[in-house]
Amino acid sequence: MKKLILATLFCVSTFSAAFAQDEAAELAKKLANPIASLVSVPFQNNTDYGIGKWQGTRSTMNFQPVLPIKINDKINMITRVVLPIVTQYNITAPGEKQSGLGDAVMSAFFSPSNSEKLTWGVGPAFLIPTGTNDFLTAKKFGMGPTAVALKQTNGWTIGGLVNQIWSVAGDVDRQDLSQMFVQPFVNYNWKSGAGIGANIEWTQNWKASTTTIWLNPTISAVTSLGKQKTQFAIGPRLNLAAPNGSKADWGWRAVVVFLFPK
Repeated sequence: MKKLILATLFCVSTFSAAFAQDEAAELAKKLANPIASLVSVPFQNNTDYGIGKWQGTRSTMNFQPVLPIKINDKINMITRVVLPIVTQYNITAPGEKQSGLGDAVMSAFFSPSNSEKLTWGVGPAFLIPTGTNDFLTAKKFGMGPTAVALKQTNGWTIGGLVNQIWSVAGDVDRQDLSQMFVQPFVNYNWKSGAGIGANIEWTQNWKASTTTIWLNPTISAVTSLGKQKTQFAIGPRLNLAAPNGSKADWGWRAVVVFLFPK
């Protein structure tokens, strides 16, 4: 009887561990997909050093909640907001500091709920002038199209996201905006929920004829903090291109994502 009880307990614990691993793998797969039907609240911190001629420092905390909304049995709408909270030193002048909110970008992707071969979504993107400091805002309201497409197979996620925003209203004394953002990405996730990946963040300002490119490799893991499912990610940031006088020497990224699976 004692052996039977021990064997039963072993089987239950093994099943629970396998279930937890499967759940972590599924959450990691969904997190690699920008338009997955998963409520999540990411906090992404980017800290960059050696910026420009005064060797400035900038820390940007991006608050990026994702909320999927079921339109009908065939279509989902995935809303994403990126609200930057910025603190920077020695960027505008030696000894100068600015801090506050930057301008928010809100996107809505309309995506088929059952896409097997290729996952994709399209919709509008909006630039909202939420900046609280003159150096952290364009003082323009903008809008334009956005799209994402990706393929997931055997632990791999490969895809890209793009948007193009034009200013349509705002401070007439500020330059009009025409800005494109392109983000190709690749991730590999193990069944444990651990992962490795990278993305490129390319911003093209057509009005100012400037290009900014960051390469962001990361390692990640999905775990539980009590009952709260959470992902952690960290990695370096490499500034491959920037406007004259604003390139960073190096930086790092750390991400905490709170997950709310159904």
